[in-house]
Amino acid sequence: MDLVWIGVIAGLVGAAVVAYFVRYVLRQYPGSERIREISDAIKEGGLAFIHREYRTLGVVIAVIAMILAIVPDLGWRISVAFVFGALSSMGAGYAGMNIALRANGRTCAAAQKSLNQGLKVSFRGGAVMGLTVVSVGLIGLSILYFAWHDLPGFRFLFVIPAYGTGASLVALFSRVGGGIFTKGADAGADLVGKIEAGIPEDDPRNAAVIADNVGDNVGDVCGMGADLFESYVQTVIATMTLTTVGVVVAPWVTETLFPGLPEALALQHAWWLPILIMAGGILASVIGCFLVRIGEKLEMAALLGALRRGTLGATILAAVFGFLVIHFLGASLGLFWAMLAGLVAGALIGESTNYFTSYAFKPTQEISEASTTGAGSTIIRGFATGMMSTWPPIVLIAIAIVVSFQFGSFYGVALACVGMLSTLGVTLATDAYGPIADNAGGITTQAGLPDEVRERTDALDSLGNTTAATGKGFAIGAAAMNSLGLILAFSMAVGIVTISSAGELMLPEALSLLSVPIIVGLILGALMPPVFCAMTMKAVGVTTAAIIEEVRRQWREIKGLMDGTVRPEYGKCVDIATKIALRQMLLPSVMTIVAPVIVGIVLGRYALAGFLIGALVTGLVLAITLNNTGGAWDNAKKWIEAGKFGGKGSEAHKASVVGDTVGDPMKDTAGPSLNIMLKLMSVISLMLAPVLMHFHGLI
Repeated sequence: MDLVWIGVIAGLVGAAVVAYFVRYVLRQYPGSERIREISDAIKEGGLAFIHREYRTLGVVIAVIAMILAIVPDLGWRISVAFVFGALSSMGAGYAGMNIALRANGRTCAAAQKSLNQGLKVSFRGGAVMGLTVVSVGLIGLSILYFAWHDLPGFRFLFVIPAYGTGASLVALFSRVGGGIFTKGADAGADLVGKIEAGIPEDDPRNAAVIADNVGDNVGDVCGMGADLFESYVQTVIATMTLTTVGVVVAPWVTETLFPGLPEALALQHAWWLPILIMAGGILASVIGCFLVRIGEKLEMAALLGALRRGTLGATILAAVFGFLVIHFLGASLGLFWAMLAGLVAGALIGESTNYFTSYAFKPTQEISEASTTGAGSTIIRGFATGMMSTWPPIVLIAIAIVVSFQFGSFYGVALACVGMLSTLGVTLATDAYGPIADNAGGITTQAGLPDEVRERTDALDSLGNTTAATGKGFAIGAAAMNSLGLILAFSMAVGIVTISSAGELMLPEALSLLSVPIIVGLILGALMPPVFCAMTMKAVGVTTAAIIEEVRRQWREIKGLMDGTVRPEYGKCVDIATKIALRQMLLPSVMTIVAPVIVGIVLGRYALAGFLIGALVTGLVLAITLNNTGGAWDNAKKWIEAGKFGGKGSEAHKASVVGDTVGDPMKDTAGPSLNIMLKLMSVISLMLAPVLMHFHGLI
């Protein structure tokens, strides 16, 4: 029996639990007529945006697929795999966002009953996204395996990167486009509402509030889901690809990783291993999702404890399942320690992000205190906190790489990333739950529900801010290790490096770190992340300005709007944000696709390897800084709104709103989009390896 069927079965189990959660959410009371009206407006805006974005994306996918099909060194299989990966990512993101759009009003209604019920509905709504991503990803990879794994000359290992490339392209458009929409609407609503007009957040008189709520779904649910979908599948792709050098089985696979097994069987087991570990992770995530529950305490510690119970339980179970898989396949026990290094590093990266961004801890509380002396102090203290927060995750990633390499060479490094992402089902659920809770809080205010309901939704929202920052920190760590595996796979595919039978890296004598192509590539690669961030943050600024002008126009021209006797034209802001986001997302996306192709063709394989490494190093530090700075500013504002340093309406609160507004595009647009940029450039390079080799006369 081909053990990849176990991956298919695990994916179907995950899909069955998704169906159960969908049924559970949809059976909940949707709320009063006013709640349903607001929720329907958010749903209409979210679906309208995603339909228009997918139409734009469909054109790009079709054009790239045709190019891939006619390039001689690629062909129709790579084109089909590319389209399949794109459609899988689009389907997973759409399904998860669709339920999130329906769970927000139901969470609001559930919070009227109890805090626990509100958490249960919102978390299970988020779990639909988490479990859909891992189920679709594993089933999709299994289908590719069954279709083409027996192609001659290991051609399969050049086909599967195309699946990851399709997923990455969708992720980039979803994350950049959704991020520009959500943060442009959010910043515009905050600046013109809370700062300029002095009205509360989510006040129904603000024409941008529905666009803000829509953005939470298209950016933080669909965008994050697509981001981690591509991480999930590319991790398996990198691990599989590292088992060969050129068109032969790497000697270290049979002699070091699977000692005693014949070459063909060792290769088969090396391909099966990441899929089976992911299958165990799905089962662990399902169990973890059912462990999340809480009482009625509004303390952040109690809420965090509820989610930690689920993630920690899933982590322990995934480690157990991973050990059993490695033992059953006859692999070296060192691979278990390599996988465990990634699993532990992922959990600790999440905890370090939590420490620097949650208002339960000193760093964020200090930002709140700094806000008492003005917005300038808020910005300075927040940015310092964000930069300081880079050292724990980077040190943890370095330790995980050293440990996993020691026990499993470069296959072990890739397997560490498999371990890190094996519990993605529950990890992503804790992230996707946040926007649902945020929407529920906005609906509570707009529907005029009692203060006690808003207190519950605010508690859930504050927890969501922390879990979102933690999820992004986790995604950054996974992206770094994933990109490293893809870069090495590319370097092996184009003959830059080989690996000895002992698993040691072998470099050509002529290759030097100080060679001109590598130095040029490093410099150009290091330039990519800041330029990319500048483009995306500028796009948010353009959207914000347009939203502010529209809200001002409505207040100026619509009589009775500020008195609350008539309602704003919410759809105008949604339409403005949609048009600008779809237009502004094209340039950074195209740059990401084209840059590695140009570097590889013009400067060669050595320069391209340096280019990918340079982008990885600067992108990793920049992504962590942007993510944690924005998350800390957001929760510093929440800490003040909880009654500290003067509470809502105070000068400290106004200063914290400025910090939160600056941090929004950093943590929800530029920072998380960097993950995808790094992975997409790496997987494009791997997919195009045969073309580069042929172009430069190496094959």
